[in-house]
Amino acid sequence: MKTTVDISDESLSELMRLTRAGTKRAAITRAVDEFNKRQRMAALTKYAGTFKDFMTGEDLRTMREDKDRHGRD
Repeated sequence: MKTTVDISDESLSELMRLTRAGTKRAAITRAVDEFNKRQRMAALTKYAGTFKDFMTGEDLRTMREDKDRHGRD
């Protein structure tokens, strides 16, 4: 979708440097994609700790220790 926006040269230059993008379009696309990804991840955090049948950190450690003792598959 074509969109016209007014972005300061300073902000756009910094964005291109930070994203290592070769074009303005690539830099903006990468920034928008990253923002969307972070928003989706943030939305998932409300479910943290709500899975009662999910393995605990201790269960995971025990499973990994057992796997190390008996060889990796």
